[in-house]
Amino acid sequence: MQIIFGLMLAILLGALEQSIVAVVLPEIALQLNGFEEMAWVVSAYLVASTVVTPIYGKLSDLLGRRSVLSFAIVLFFLASIACALAQTMPQLIIARVLQGLGGGGLISVSQATIADVVPLRDRGRYQGYVSGVWAVASMAGPVIGGYLAHYLSWRWIFWINLPLALLALLVVRRALKHLPAGGRRHRIDYVGALLFGGGLTGVLVFLTRLGQGQSAATPQTLGLLVAGMAAMVLFVWQERRVADPMIPLDMLRVPTVTICCITLFLCFFQLIAMSVLLPLRFQVVGGVQADSAALRLVPLTLSIPFGAFISGRLMTWSGRYKPLQLAGSLVAPLAIVALAFVDPHAVLLTALVMVMLGLAIGLQLPSGLVATQNAVPAHQVGVATALTAFSRMLGGAVGVAVLTTVLIALLRHGGMGIADLAGGEDILMSMFHRAMAGGDAGTSADAGAVRAAAEVAFRTLFLLSAAVSLVAPFLVARLPEATLRGSTSVAASMD
Repeated sequence: MQIIFGLMLAILLGALEQSIVAVVLPEIALQLNGFEEMAWVVSAYLVASTVVTPIYGKLSDLLGRRSVLSFAIVLFFLASIACALAQTMPQLIIARVLQGLGGGGLISVSQATIADVVPLRDRGRYQGYVSGVWAVASMAGPVIGGYLAHYLSWRWIFWINLPLALLALLVVRRALKHLPAGGRRHRIDYVGALLFGGGLTGVLVFLTRLGQGQSAATPQTLGLLVAGMAAMVLFVWQERRVADPMIPLDMLRVPTVTICCITLFLCFFQLIAMSVLLPLRFQVVGGVQADSAALRLVPLTLSIPFGAFISGRLMTWSGRYKPLQLAGSLVAPLAIVALAFVDPHAVLLTALVMVMLGLAIGLQLPSGLVATQNAVPAHQVGVATALTAFSRMLGGAVGVAVLTTVLIALLRHGGMGIADLAGGEDILMSMFHRAMAGGDAGTSADAGAVRAAAEVAFRTLFLLSAAVSLVAPFLVARLPEATLRGSTSVAASMD
């Protein structure tokens, strides 16, 4: 339990930093005079943490979990200081990149360490705890950030990381001292790591720029995509020729690993996108304020760890994972279709559908991770775990970027149908302001027209999202079923 406590602290640090900043972005942009770069304060952390996740997994297999996780915590600690002391928006964005480089290791290495100390048969239960930490971070992050910014300063959302990081480092160093320190001979593939990091960064930044409404035809944006894809092609060539690749491509030939990574990608594609789009729909179509929209997302946030807890318990009892993944992958697209047609003013019915979606996603998270760990040799558990974490984070980054880009296009098209919105004012901003307008006679008709156009856009978007989710059950149907192993060598040696 001491080990699990330290790992939960590390995961909490990495997960909390993804949500605590969003609510105070306007105040940060106002003080640092950087409204144009405001979105990059969030995107910089997300892109950096996604890129380094598989690299941390490989390094922890080679060098040992304790040293690699300690490095990630120290880097996160130092980057948090840099964030708190930033005087300009570019300084803050660079510090957030460094913080993401540490945050990616906090999550992936902690989950791999759980695989070292918990038998496979019981691992689903502990992965349920991990999902619970994610849910707590998702709910508590905006609240904590709002209170700290209101009563102290936005800089305290970074200062608060320091005591938590020091406590996590102390517990991890003490609790993991008996774990193997990575004794096998190794040669780190630095070229592969650089190609992978550079290529994926280019692609993710390209998608992020699209999600922020920038045109794909500009030379800078298109150049990012071309350079990123070229680096990824070179990365594949590099990994096939080296003896000890950074990411073993042969692992992706294992059907269980490939299918589980794709299904986890789709889970977070939907989860992160819905976490962003649903509150926006509640505001634009339902006419509620930002705080109420955030509260209405709670049923989705709470049901995910509950579904993960159920999944972990059932895996411990039955030793099987495929039925859980199949049930979750079948229910998720149905729930998204239901969200498309449920009136956002119907609070109770919307909450019930969100609970159904959250349970479906929760069933797949621990079962996909444990199935992947069960399908690879013990010495590759770290990189396999990092691949699942990478798939989840990549799904979230791609989901937000792609669906936000589609939503912007749909809203612009819908706004063009309203004659008096086709002037010089930006159509999206005009639609948002009119949808949130009061109920006086002069504005109620405009608000009603805008909300109707926006509802058509959101409904179309949700149906497209559900169509993407339909890929998962077809893949899971081909997933090989294997009984979970009763123990791991490390766990058995610690009994």
